[in-house]
Amino acid sequence: MPDERVETAIKNWAPRFTSQGVDYNDFFRTTARIQKWDEWCREWVATGDVHYDLAVKAKAKGNLWSTGEAYIAAALSYHFGKFVFQDYHDEYMSAANKSVEAFAKGLKLLDPTGERVEIPFDGATMVGTFRRPVDADKRSSPVDKPPLVLLLPGLDSTKEEFFYWENVFLKRGLATFSLDGPGQGECGYNSHIRPDYEAAVSTALDVLTKRKDIDPKRIGLAGVSLGGYYAPRAAAFEPRVKAAVGNCGPWNFGECWENLPGLTRAAFKHHSGATSDEDAKVRAHKLTLDGAAQKIKQPLLIIHGKLDRLIPWEQAHKIVDAVGLNAKLAMFENGNHVCNNIPYIYRPLTADWLKEKLG
Repeated sequence: MPDERVETAIKNWAPRFTSQGVDYNDFFRTTARIQKWDEWCREWVATGDVHYDLAVKAKAKGNLWSTGEAYIAAALSYHFGKFVFQDYHDEYMSAANKSVEAFAKGLKLLDPTGERVEIPFDGATMVGTFRRPVDADKRSSPVDKPPLVLLLPGLDSTKEEFFYWENVFLKRGLATFSLDGPGQGECGYNSHIRPDYEAAVSTALDVLTKRKDIDPKRIGLAGVSLGGYYAPRAAAFEPRVKAAVGNCGPWNFGECWENLPGLTRAAFKHHSGATSDEDAKVRAHKLTLDGAAQKIKQPLLIIHGKLDRLIPWEQAHKIVDAVGLNAKLAMFENGNHVCNNIPYIYRPLTADWLKEKLG
């Protein structure tokens, strides 16, 4: 039988893997090979290498769309190999670099207008993926420029995980910017999680609102998991944000501590820079919307699932109650964490709601 950490990863994250684009068969074939946690990253990298090899072969035949899709599949496998595997630093960094490289190659083929954007921030460098709707170049007037939605990852997600989620917004005429902020992805190599994530969003907007290919007056946010804390938090302090969506984020992360799997607590300890388990718990309590949610004046949509094992659904009610009339709650009885077991509901809901609020 697989060890406890492997069983936990399979039980908690299977819907997330497949909703983000990992093939169902890849998930079960790969996890079937894993008995011990220290095998996790190695086996997922092996699966990623299969797709990377398919990409190389497809490129040699001139099948560039197949090449791009295979690179994205490789990037996802590499990413999920390391996503909560930070105790094995060398393997973590190797898989992370493979994911970034494969994603860049896939993006170049599947969306040639997509851009990697680097933004200096507090001694580190935030990195984001900027993408525009396919008809963006045909919009001749400034008033026709698309709105921009910043997609904010959570504790262990990164911009490489969001390619297919970005497509949901692009199809609806919204530009996207998936951000590796402090403690996340590439930025996390030299930074830690910080409660005032609004500082990162404001710095990103200082750069993004200067672009000529988006409407700087129509900015939205959508965050998942811990990003579901970051999005409302940023909206509270950043007036350039016109609407925000928080999906399964905490009111106070410390209040959720005892519900979290050991893998998640370990990931937070690493990404927050905590020196001990007790220090990690103290730092988790600093991630609170109390005092911030009350300042939110923009429309806010909170999405949550009653079956969420990580963030209790009562946390969503605390957020909505503190915000008041500007907040709307979409609670799903059958939804798990981030509602990844019902992506066909939460994804169009998020994109359609933001499209409506941003105009």
